[in-house]
Amino acid sequence: MLSIILPVYNEESNIENTYQAIKGVLLPKGIDFELVFVNDGSKDRSFEIVRKLADTVKDAKILGLSFSRNFGKEAAIFAGLSHATGEVCAVMDCDLQHPPETLLKMYDLWEQGFEIIEGVKRSRGKENIIYKGFARLFYKLISHSTGIEMYRSSDFKMLDRKVVDEYVKLTERNIFFRALSSWLGYKSAVVEFDVKERASGTTKWSIKSLVKYAIGSICSFTTAPMQLITLSGVIFFIFAAVLGVQSIIKWAVGRSLEGFTTVILLLLIIGSLIMISLGIIGYYLARIYEEIKGRPRSIVDEIVKSQNEMIE
Repeated sequence: MLSIILPVYNEESNIENTYQAIKGVLLPKGIDFELVFVNDGSKDRSFEIVRKLADTVKDAKILGLSFSRNFGKEAAIFAGLSHATGEVCAVMDCDLQHPPETLLKMYDLWEQGFEIIEGVKRSRGKENIIYKGFARLFYKLISHSTGIEMYRSSDFKMLDRKVVDEYVKLTERNIFFRALSSWLGYKSAVVEFDVKERASGTTKWSIKSLVKYAIGSICSFTTAPMQLITLSGVIFFIFAAVLGVQSIIKWAVGRSLEGFTTVILLLLIIGSLIMISLGIIGYYLARIYEEIKGRPRSIVDEIVKSQNEMIE
């Protein structure tokens, strides 16, 4: 059976459309499937619709998880994979920007023996210039720091049960699914897809949330920002050594350097560098603090299953 994990956040207008679209692709091929909807603290009727599907749908298994509050997409993916029961699991968006027909290509590759099938973007769809530039910068940074090409990557993936079992064993609280699936290794393949327009509604990602997600993802998967501090220190040390030699030479020939403004600017630059460095170190310390506390990634408030089964 194929389990499909669908994180949901205020997607009441897309849930039934997504079910119909996936059913229209998989049922004609005779593929048994399970839809795992993970309600990430939605403020609309999203989970009511999931509950209704669980009560009425007879041609697929429906599993709905509802968080006690919004814990984020990464937590929703992890919870969905933890509760999925299929021999193979796929993760895709609930807004149909990940085309359901691509699941057939992924499933064929899985049957051929591939254990991780990565959905990579052939085109990114319609994005505004600011978002596209920010995405390019983010993926360039994380690709250089990890050695994994991330620019065309997505959360649209299919994982063998063996891979899923290893993924849910990871104990870290701050996870980055998009990169960790590559870090796990295993026999992998790539399927290209074109990002489609949202079936309904608007994106729930704001600039603020994207920046927060990017910073969290980079710091949870790489120590590159810490290494930048060391690099900056080396650069400023070389600059200070050159300036020091120049000052000694000018003093020796009786032409001491002048310029109070220069001194102030140097102090401001060095002070800013120190404060930024402390901020980066502080962020990593905060991450360590969060990991040490060992709080759960999410709290599941309610679970609904098809055939009128309910657990609270």
